[in-house]
Amino acid sequence: MSKIEKFAIEIPTEDEIVQRARDMIPLLRARAELCEKERMVPKETIQAFKDAGFFKILQPKRWGGYEMNPNVLNKVLMELARGCPSSAWNVMVLGVHPFEVGLLPSQCGDELWSEDNSVLVSSSYAPFGTVTATEGGYLLNGEWLTSSGCDHAAGGAFLGGRVSLANGEQVFRSFWVQRKDFDIVDDWFVVGLAGTGSKKLIVKNVFVPEYRSHVIGAYDDDSHGHVNDLYKMPFFYVFYAAVSSVIIGMARGMVDLYIEHMVPRQNINQAVGAAVQDPFIKGKLGEAYAKIVGATARVVQNTEEAWGYASQGKLVPLDIRVRHFATNQFTGGECFEAAHMIFKKTSTRGVWLNSPMQRQMRDILVGANHITQNQDNIGDLLGGQLLGNPLPAANPFGVKPPVAAVAQ
Repeated sequence: MSKIEKFAIEIPTEDEIVQRARDMIPLLRARAELCEKERMVPKETIQAFKDAGFFKILQPKRWGGYEMNPNVLNKVLMELARGCPSSAWNVMVLGVHPFEVGLLPSQCGDELWSEDNSVLVSSSYAPFGTVTATEGGYLLNGEWLTSSGCDHAAGGAFLGGRVSLANGEQVFRSFWVQRKDFDIVDDWFVVGLAGTGSKKLIVKNVFVPEYRSHVIGAYDDDSHGHVNDLYKMPFFYVFYAAVSSVIIGMARGMVDLYIEHMVPRQNINQAVGAAVQDPFIKGKLGEAYAKIVGATARVVQNTEEAWGYASQGKLVPLDIRVRHFATNQFTGGECFEAAHMIFKKTSTRGVWLNSPMQRQMRDILVGANHITQNQDNIGDLLGGQLLGNPLPAANPFGVKPPVAAVAQ
């Protein structure tokens, strides 16, 4: 029996699975306060996400996944984050890693999902720990911070690390470490997105065989020539777009809450009366909404354009990768501006701890601080490339300089 036959399932349509996410918004809202207080997503919520098929969207069909267009995950995240940003963040992180498994030798997926194809994997890519190349693989030691959803990841974690080569060059690799090989330390005490449970992982002298590792961010015929369709997409691109999608959902949730707050409200200023007639309350909402719609359209369009190549078995051209990767990183800043713009109009009412708007605002603040939303550095890189400058030695596009391609 083939792997596909063993895990044969009916794949929902995009509309069906996005509607499942939309239908969960009231439930997620109701659990958002508990999620924040417990500093992790409730197990019941994770199970509901599993039952809805959210973690299968980017999972290879070989192991019972859907292998869908990454925009399906993006759109699901945009809905879930309206209800609970932390819960949506867990879906984003835990839902992206089945894609990464699809880039590794099939032996990895067989080991991970042979008995239970719903097992999840978390991650921590920042190279806090140390990696030493050894015969047949690598030895990992140290601490890796902010592993979102690690409490729910029985399948272990992808950890990032720099490996020194004989010529002195360093290569950034990702390593799949099984759950039995690390400890979790609860140190996630933060101002926002507290419910993501992004705790520290401790690794002590753990051997990771070569086949459980890959050069993360590599994108060329050598790294992606052997994979099909969905997995022709650059991993970092899929991951960064998913983060942007969660933040868009957070901002959309702020709009939802703002409207609910303002419709029954009466202004102290009797000349205006009902808040919905206040030109500034209306104007700020309109401006904020336009920013969010613009960010949404950009992420969806960028992903769709890249998918147009990958779904035909082609690598996404460099100039398009640069444009997509860079412009998506402006999402966090734009959505934070939009959310803050309307949050200020809630006046004192928005700052009480029993107001969901203050939690939504804090979650957006932290989400926009994520490294994938670094619009300052990426803006410089994009502008330089548009002006014909070669890419710098350190770039996220899977290529080595000199590169003279100019973005269209």
